[in-house]
Amino acid sequence: MKLIYLVIDGAPDSLQDEATSLEKANKPYLDSIARKGKCGAMYTIAKGIAPESDPAVLSILSYDPFKCYTGRGPIEAIGADMEFKEGFEVAFRANFATVDPKTLKIIDRRVGRSLRSWEARELAKTLDGLELGIYDAYVKVKATVAHRAVVVIGSKGHKLSSDVENTDPAYRRKGQISVAVKDYKPYIMKSKPLVNILEAKITAKLVNTFTIKAIQLLDEHPINKERARKGLPKANAILLRDAGTKTPKVEPINKKFNLKFGAIAEMPVELGIAKILGMEVEKIKPREPGEKVNYNLWVEKTLKLLDKCDIAYVHIKGPDEPGHDGDFELKVKIIEEIDQEYIKEILNSVDLGKVAILATSDHSTPPSRRAHTDDPVPFTLYSTKIEADAVTKFTERECLAKGAYGVIDHGWKLLPLVITEVFK
Repeated sequence: MKLIYLVIDGAPDSLQDEATSLEKANKPYLDSIARKGKCGAMYTIAKGIAPESDPAVLSILSYDPFKCYTGRGPIEAIGADMEFKEGFEVAFRANFATVDPKTLKIIDRRVGRSLRSWEARELAKTLDGLELGIYDAYVKVKATVAHRAVVVIGSKGHKLSSDVENTDPAYRRKGQISVAVKDYKPYIMKSKPLVNILEAKITAKLVNTFTIKAIQLLDEHPINKERARKGLPKANAILLRDAGTKTPKVEPINKKFNLKFGAIAEMPVELGIAKILGMEVEKIKPREPGEKVNYNLWVEKTLKLLDKCDIAYVHIKGPDEPGHDGDFELKVKIIEEIDQEYIKEILNSVDLGKVAILATSDHSTPPSRRAHTDDPVPFTLYSTKIEADAVTKFTERECLAKGAYGVIDHGWKLLPLVITEVFK
């Protein structure tokens, strides 16, 4: 047997919504998998935690993030092929953002999703190698996809700490894990040490120094002058979150399950996780703003991975972005496109007697909230070895109410259960 593990990023909405994107979407092929499969719901990390994608993905790949997670920054750095020295450097996930440079009020956390990757790379060059002028500190900056970037702050003579608060107000630290904030004031936060140690105090000061220097350098950058001339928002600030000083130390996933895993992803964070876990990686070139997804390529790479691996992990970003932007209709449309252009073609291309399909999400991103929530996400497993339950459609409420698996309280319990059923 083989297994396609399909994760549709942020596809579910909140159970408090009157109607969800999955309920409104016309998705006959995903519904057919649920109707013929065995379903349930799960909290991808734990009830009460609205997770970011990286700890959620680690969790649904069977790793307890409370035990192994070391911050998103190092994972993004690995995904972007960026090195950092443990102890003396701290890696952060970063967003180019639009702010009022005088008040530090955030106008848009993602530059209106209009920043092209080449523009971001030019802006990053201006900041890369910046000397901060205190504590022998320097900065390395690498743009990744659109508004996303990785920032590494280092010191030539002082140890640094990951125990500092984010400057991005949309996410707050709970230990090493960041969680989405439902209501926040739209201003760049001042980083503060989360523990009373010198290393954290130094790191917080360096973060705040970098934040101000970055705004000074970016606001009048030629790229931003040209964007302003065109009526586009400036990418004149960098928001930092999810500091980390080391990479997760985990058992390789192939060894853990005695099966060969492969992964298809386009974003640095998912690529970083795949590399850390020792998975075979098939990278998809990220889209530029407004560019249509080439689902034929996703199908081609899925089938290629199935030839080489026992389990193909496929992480499709799609619905998460309109969820963050509050665009319900676009989110519905993207779910329908994934169903028609990816899932339909996969079902027509594989022998379902030999290939099982597990479909779920890493978290919910309801347009009504414009953020991740802690709602349980639906999942369905189709295999000829498994008896179908009473679920007729792949929706949050159906899988929760009728799914034979019931509710799984932690995402890291899902994959061992599925592997036992599919490969027994």
